[in-house]
Amino acid sequence: MMKTKTINHVTAEQLLAEYKAGTSFFLASPHKTLLAQGIFATVPTDGYEHKQMQILEHVKKVLQDAKQHGISDNPIVVGAIPFDHMYSAQLIVPSEVKWSGPLLFGQLNSQIEQNVTNEYEVKPVPSPQEYENAVEQGLSRIKAGDLRKVVLSRSLHLTSSEKVDISHLLRKLAVHNPNGYTFAAELLSEANKASETKGSRTLLGASPELLVSKSGLQVIANPLAGSAPRSEDPEEDQRRANALLSSAKNRHEHAVVIEAVANALRPFCKTLNVPEEPSLIHTETMWHLSTVISGELSSPSITSLELAFALHPTPAVCGTPTQLAKKAIQEIEPFERGFFTGMVGWCDGEGDGEWIVTIRCAEVEDYSLRLFAGAGVVEGSTPEEELAETSAKFRTMLLAMGLNNDILK
Repeated sequence: MMKTKTINHVTAEQLLAEYKAGTSFFLASPHKTLLAQGIFATVPTDGYEHKQMQILEHVKKVLQDAKQHGISDNPIVVGAIPFDHMYSAQLIVPSEVKWSGPLLFGQLNSQIEQNVTNEYEVKPVPSPQEYENAVEQGLSRIKAGDLRKVVLSRSLHLTSSEKVDISHLLRKLAVHNPNGYTFAAELLSEANKASETKGSRTLLGASPELLVSKSGLQVIANPLAGSAPRSEDPEEDQRRANALLSSAKNRHEHAVVIEAVANALRPFCKTLNVPEEPSLIHTETMWHLSTVISGELSSPSITSLELAFALHPTPAVCGTPTQLAKKAIQEIEPFERGFFTGMVGWCDGEGDGEWIVTIRCAEVEDYSLRLFAGAGVVEGSTPEEELAETSAKFRTMLLAMGLNNDILK
C-alpha cells in the first residue's frame, strides 16, 4: 500500500518549482502553499445535482479509509468543482502532500520575466458585439423584474503552434499576483481518473476571491463584487478606486452578494461578523469591493467542503435569485463554463480547508487555452462598461502569457 508523504520543511518557492503539469495540484494563498502530487484514491462525484450530501459522505469515507490504511495521520482531498452541478467534480486523495508558508520571490521574478512567450491565434466566444447584446438581454430580464442580478461571461480561445508551458504560466501568475490565490488542478478524463497519467486539461489561474476557509471552529469568507479596471497613472488609479467605493450601482451589487453569503453561513454558525461597509482591495489589474465575513461554527464536525457547497454559487459569479440567474446564464451564454466560476481547494480529515472561487483562470490543453471573464449585470449596468470590465479581467491571464489587451480588438 502506497503511503502518503506529508512534508513541511520546504520553501514555497521549492514547491512551485516542483510542480509538474499532469500529476500535481498546486494552491498558493497569502498564508500558505500546498503541493499535492499523484493519486492515491478518487472521490466519486459524477453529476452532483442533488448529491452534495452523498459527495460529502464519499469524501468522509475516503479520508477515513486513507487514515486507517496509514496513508497519513490527517489525509486531505484536493480538486475542483464546476459551476454547473450537472457536470462532474474532480476530487482526489493525493499520494504526496507538501506544505509551506507563502511564496516570497527573490531573483525568481526576473528569471521568469526573461522567458520568451508563444504566439497565439485568438477567437473570442462570444464576439464583443455579441457580448454587449447578451448584457442587453440580461438588463431586459432585470427590468422585467425576473432578476436582481445576473453574471454574464465571455471566453477567449487561444491557439499556439507551440505547446503551452503550464509550469511557466503558473510561475508568472504567482509572481504577478502575490496577494491572491494561485492554483493549478488537473481535469482528468474518465480514462485516466484512476491513474497518474497526464490529465487531459489543466485548470490554472490567480483568483482574488476566497469562497470559504475553515480552521477548527473559525470560518472566513471574503466575497468580492463590484469592480473597476486599474490605471497605470497613479492619480487616475486612485480616482477609479474612490469612484468604485462611492458607486451606488457597485455598492448595490456588492450588498446583494454579502446578504446571500451571510444568509448561507448563518445556519452553521454560533456567531457571524458581517461588516457594515465594504473595503477596497486590488490586484495588478483590478479594484474590487471586498467584505471579510468571519464567524464561529456551531460544531467542529462541519467541514470546509460542506460550507463551500452551501455557498456555491454565490451571486458574485451567478446572480440572484440563484436558480433564475443560472437559467438565464444557460440561455444567454453561448458556451459551457466548465470549472470557470466553480471552486478549487482542499479539505482534510478534520474538516479544515480552503476553497477558492475559480475566476481569472484558464483551461489549458496541449496547444490551446480557454480564458474566461465575467461581469455582474445589475440595474444601472451598461453593455459598454461590462465589456470593458471583462476585458480588464482577462489581463490577469494575458499578462502571465506576455500578451496585452490589443489581442481583444
